[in-house]
Amino acid sequence: MRSTVWLHEKFLVRGRRPSLPAGLRVYAIGDIHGRLDLLNQLLALIDADMEQFPATRPVYVFLGDYIDRGHWSRETIERLIEHAAEHESVFLKGNHELIAISCLSDGTKIDQWLRLGGMETLSSYGVGADLVANRKQTAGTQLAFHSALPQSHFRFFRNLREWFASGDFFFVHAGVNPDVDLAHQTEKDLLWIRHEFLFSSRDFGKIIIHGHTPTTEIELRSNRINIDTGAFATGRLTCLVIEGETLSVIDTVPNQKNCQR
Repeated sequence: MRSTVWLHEKFLVRGRRPSLPAGLRVYAIGDIHGRLDLLNQLLALIDADMEQFPATRPVYVFLGDYIDRGHWSRETIERLIEHAAEHESVFLKGNHELIAISCLSDGTKIDQWLRLGGMETLSSYGVGADLVANRKQTAGTQLAFHSALPQSHFRFFRNLREWFASGDFFFVHAGVNPDVDLAHQTEKDLLWIRHEFLFSSRDFGKIIIHGHTPTTEIELRSNRINIDTGAFATGRLTCLVIEGETLSVIDTVPNQKNCQR
């Protein structure tokens, strides 16, 4: 069931409420982090929403960080590939996907990946924990991951987008650099930025829809909406529904309080 989000009185773009083009509905989904159980639950809730409220053109926008920390990273990627075969979908790149795919060519990044939850991802692809635990076996870990990664998954990672824009909304994993025009953002900022973006009150020209920084409820500011509700730890995977000027929320742990001011 949808819950309507509270709208900030200054939540405006060029003096009006932000909107999407007529006929388009976006289901924007936050950081999954290997929680296939929550992904399946949320997709079923979205299916039910579309049955109740048919849409001319529904588009799913996934904000990145599909892997790591949770136990079902491989299965999550497989589910997303299956989903894209039947539904118009946009998959954005998260910092976790960036590191994982970088490890295929740069073994020096494996330690960083493991610190961010890569152990669970490697395990889901059948790479043994004994091999990963031996820091002297970096090359072996790299080779094992390369061999275990299906070509369809490699293509999925390779084709991830850095951003997606429609109407008055700009979708990205982490955020944007407040001092740089949206058209000239770097991958590093789009996938990693936090402090400068989160504490900026600048008008970005579009409302930024992002994840990356977990909060217990969706976080709505005058220039951005954060929908990373920490699914891995909280069990709450959140979807922001945007249609026309209407913003609603579907999530796996419904609550009357759906956003933070």
